[in-house]
Amino acid sequence: MSKVPLTVRGAEKLRQELNELKTVARPRVIQAISEARAHGDLKENAEYHAAREQQSFIEGRIKDIEGKLSNAHIIDVKTLNAGGKVVFGSTVQVEDLDSGEEHSYQIVGEDEADIKHGMISVTSPIARALIGKVEGDVALVNTPGGKRELEIVEVRYE
Repeated sequence: MSKVPLTVRGAEKLRQELNELKTVARPRVIQAISEARAHGDLKENAEYHAAREQQSFIEGRIKDIEGKLSNAHIIDVKTLNAGGKVVFGSTVQVEDLDSGEEHSYQIVGEDEADIKHGMISVTSPIARALIGKVEGDVALVNTPGGKRELEIVEVRYE
């Protein structure tokens, strides 16, 4: 498996979720299974089956997070010397030359992407068009709605 890029913040969020699953969710579901078993016949025990399903989900998520963290390439953008270029982890202020709207995007790993918070995946069309550019450059982005021109107004490493 290849290395998966993660920001420091993204890796920390995954570690927190893993800790929550192992220390809170897993013990809670084990207790629920134990209580449901005490009710008797397991074939017709909906509580038991629901708790087992929840346990399966939790264990799967734990394995998923552990796999991602073990294959993570954690990048601290504050320590990079990118020379003003747009790189993984940087925050980019862009202006859409067609509409005049300004947007701010941080380029993050796939698991961290959240467009509502301005965090776009490194594999997204916008990120791929922006990477390597510097302030003042215009990036041509192919979107489902057609081509868009985004002028890079500012690049920050925060």
